[in-house]
Amino acid sequence: MRREGEPIRIMLGVNVSTLKGYTDVPYPYASISCTRAFEWTLQKIVRSNTSAFKLLFLYVHVPDEDSFDDMDCIYASPEDFKSMMSRDRVTGLHLLQYFVTRCHEIGVSCVSWIKTGDPKKVICHEVKRIQPDFLVLGNRGLGLFQRIFIRTVSDFCVKHAECPVITIRRRADEIPEDPADD
Repeated sequence: MRREGEPIRIMLGVNVSTLKGYTDVPYPYASISCTRAFEWTLQKIVRSNTSAFKLLFLYVHVPDEDSFDDMDCIYASPEDFKSMMSRDRVTGLHLLQYFVTRCHEIGVSCVSWIKTGDPKKVICHEVKRIQPDFLVLGNRGLGLFQRIFIRTVSDFCVKHAECPVITIRRRADEIPEDPADD
């Protein structure tokens, strides 16, 4: 529970783009949806009242079935293991670095962190642990048929997160050739 005088804490789930070679966004590796949610939060909620808010950025690293996360490491040295694990987090660090830098440039207090696991479950767990005032997530704006097969993180969080959730859709001009891409 927030005490009087404390900033309103807005948690944002951020993720990397699924588009190969995607360079049209100003944020390194950011998905269209999370970029849109961040900009919307700054424009519509924070506005010029930067001291009244604290943004909480969460990046969830998803272990890849074919990556080092599931590989037998019996032949790896402890140093190799640490190096490979840190490389898995480099993308998340680059992503978070932009958002944190941008917040500092405009004077908005923020923190960021990385967790590993299933994004929808991790986000809901972190909401319960951190207790933000609300959660903002990007939404690809998929139709019902596509959502049935894709099972979106935002849909899950709207139903299961223990705080109010705001989902921000991509604009029509931001939708790639395959709408499931982001």
